[in-house]
Amino acid sequence: MSGSLNSSPYPPGRRGASVLGVIAFSGGVILLYWLSILPPPQWLLAPGLLLFLTLFRPASVVIRRLTVLALGFLVGLSWAAWHARSQLSEVLPPEAEGKRLSVSGYLCDIPSPGSFDSLRFSFCVTRWHNLPPVNVPGARPPDLLRLAWYGHAAERLPGGRLRLEVKLKRPHGNLNPVGFRYENWLFRKGYRATGSVRSVQLDPTVPCSLHCRYRSAHLALSDWVQNRFGGTEHFALVSSLLIGHRGYMTQKHWDVLKATGTIHLVAISGLHLGLVALGAGFLCRRLLLAWPAGRVSELNGRRIAFVSVLVCCLAYALAAGFTVPTRRALVMVIVGGWLFLLARQSPVWQPFLVSLAVVLLLDPFAPLDQGFWLSFAAVAVLIAVFSARLAGAGWLASLLVAQISVFAGLWPVLETFGQGQPLAGLLANLISIPWVSLVVMPLLVTGGLMTAAIPEAANLFGPAFDTVLGLLWHFLDWLARWQVPEIAASTEEIAAVSMLTVFMVFAPFNGFRLVAVVSALVWLGSSPSSLPQNARVDQPEIRVWDVGQGLSVLVRHGREVLVYDTGPAVPGVFSAVESTLLPTLKAEGIHRIDTLVISHGDSDHAGGVSELAEQVEIGRVVAGETGAIRNQIPGVPIVPCERATETFGALTIDYWQGEGASEGNDASCVIRIHHPESGIEWILPGDITESVESQYLAFLSVGGKLRHSGSRVVIAPHHGSKTSSSEAWVQGLDPDWVIYTAGYRHRYGHPHQMVTARYRRSGAIPLNTACSGSVLMTIADNRLVLKEMRREAPFWIGGPGLTRDQCKIP
Repeated sequence: MSGSLNSSPYPPGRRGASVLGVIAFSGGVILLYWLSILPPPQWLLAPGLLLFLTLFRPASVVIRRLTVLALGFLVGLSWAAWHARSQLSEVLPPEAEGKRLSVSGYLCDIPSPGSFDSLRFSFCVTRWHNLPPVNVPGARPPDLLRLAWYGHAAERLPGGRLRLEVKLKRPHGNLNPVGFRYENWLFRKGYRATGSVRSVQLDPTVPCSLHCRYRSAHLALSDWVQNRFGGTEHFALVSSLLIGHRGYMTQKHWDVLKATGTIHLVAISGLHLGLVALGAGFLCRRLLLAWPAGRVSELNGRRIAFVSVLVCCLAYALAAGFTVPTRRALVMVIVGGWLFLLARQSPVWQPFLVSLAVVLLLDPFAPLDQGFWLSFAAVAVLIAVFSARLAGAGWLASLLVAQISVFAGLWPVLETFGQGQPLAGLLANLISIPWVSLVVMPLLVTGGLMTAAIPEAANLFGPAFDTVLGLLWHFLDWLARWQVPEIAASTEEIAAVSMLTVFMVFAPFNGFRLVAVVSALVWLGSSPSSLPQNARVDQPEIRVWDVGQGLSVLVRHGREVLVYDTGPAVPGVFSAVESTLLPTLKAEGIHRIDTLVISHGDSDHAGGVSELAEQVEIGRVVAGETGAIRNQIPGVPIVPCERATETFGALTIDYWQGEGASEGNDASCVIRIHHPESGIEWILPGDITESVESQYLAFLSVGGKLRHSGSRVVIAPHHGSKTSSSEAWVQGLDPDWVIYTAGYRHRYGHPHQMVTARYRRSGAIPLNTACSGSVLMTIADNRLVLKEMRREAPFWIGGPGLTRDQCKIP
């Protein structure tokens, strides 16, 4: 019997082909999300059939393996494409956007308080009552909505099955080369429409499927946890770790966890399910050893242990909301348990590859999730480390090596996603992971089960929860406030550190390891005397970022950098600086802003300016409203916007401000960017209104700058508001291009139809960042080259029939 367990059921040749097929399948699924178009089925079906038939023909081992590799790749690509096509077929008709619609269904998650006093939740639709027909072949109405009920953050919904009156819009978010993309998140989660709730009522006629019953049970579990432990000081952490609900986490929580690199502690994932698996396996093994000898065979004992681990992990995953990270961790636990607990003899990497393929089979959208890459990268690092020569190391040495290896191994992955690796995270995880593993999780699980059996036990376990979580939180909070220097490293340096760590683990020479550790510590502890220079660009570049209802423009030439406005920000909710500017500046190799121009103090033009000043060196600030800006960035030189001209690489920049306006929209600092060699120019007018427009036109006329010999690009004043872009302004400037920086279906209705009509009559080509995404303008052979980001967007954002494809300027 034991011999059958320790031998592979497949001969080596077939096993090798199977491994190739698994790798190829995974690669095919992942590749789909690098494509800008969704491959038509016929492109994949014909070669797939041909490769499948080739498998039945005599061929050499090499040819057969190449065939398996290609076929697995096509199967993975086809599998992911089929799911993507099915999800994209859920369409909200364009004419339904902004209309009052009635819909029935049930709650798909636990409602959480959100920004602007809202209650946010996911809603699974079972019936649309007044939705216009979807006049697209093969399309169907959305099944999943992301909703916000404004003004009701402190209230509870009347039940799980509801009929709602809603106003919806199709998936849309800011589109820039790097930074957070809301549309990616919506597509990955399956939301095909978002909107606001206008009225709520119970609807007992909604059919309740198995999924509906599970969601109702999870809501009931959330209420139970709230009733039993809601009075604890650290209930936000209790709720996150017990039932996977992070809705009680505050911005303070996220700031501390981000600063210490410990966000993974509150996302139910491999760490938590691994602990449950170890605990269940240990208890089951103890019970089996206590059983009379000979009553349970070795094989049956392993089977019982495997089933026990599986049941306990599944129960915890269901209690934690069965989220994507939880399902991914559950698959890894099942595959690992199957191969190890049942004593299957297999290469050390086989469970990893099988888990990867199974995760992608069950969730083809996983590659869009950053957690997918971090999870598998961390597991790969640990497998590499502990399959080396560390078997005899003590627990402390193993913990240190594991933490250092994961820290260095994940650094390049985080860098790929535009994130840094906080140095404080090394110490934070070194302490917090054992504490959570050995103390917090066992206590929480035990306390939850004991309280379920004996409700009065909550009085005992509640204070115990606060004690262990309080110690953890005070440590993390102290570490977050500790001024740990930021690691400023190039991609080459990060790669070198990761490779050095690998060599340190595998090298058999203790002397080399000592030298490697000392070298790494010296490098980490050394601080450069000055920031690296900005990356150089040979031709002038002007990029209008897509920041929604706001404005932010990047101007570059050589190593000089100017930023005009910083876009919108709502404290604790959203910041264009955090989501767009900082990631882009980092990706572009920009470490210093020579001149930051803040047109005026409105939050959609000066949002997040203090955050920008903290993260990036700024030479000077030119402001239309100096008083409003000076309080936000003390210590940075601020000068008023005065009429002046200065050289900026091959460009010249004219500064201008209207007379008689010291605050508000009319105080906007207007700049004109001119390229003398080609005659191309850009006018950035902030939010000036008609009265100041006339002053600026007069100024240009006197200076002979109203005429232009090359292309002229105008950013529409005040996002295309009807109070700006007068007929005289449009006719006087006679632009070749006009760019509106407005939010998609924003409540202000920018740009206004009267304004867009004026620019059209003048012959200007219109662009709207809500449709185009960010707009990059360069000069080649003294001609303007303009690129819209939507042309480079992936298929789930810029594909035919989607929001941006059908986006219209009124």
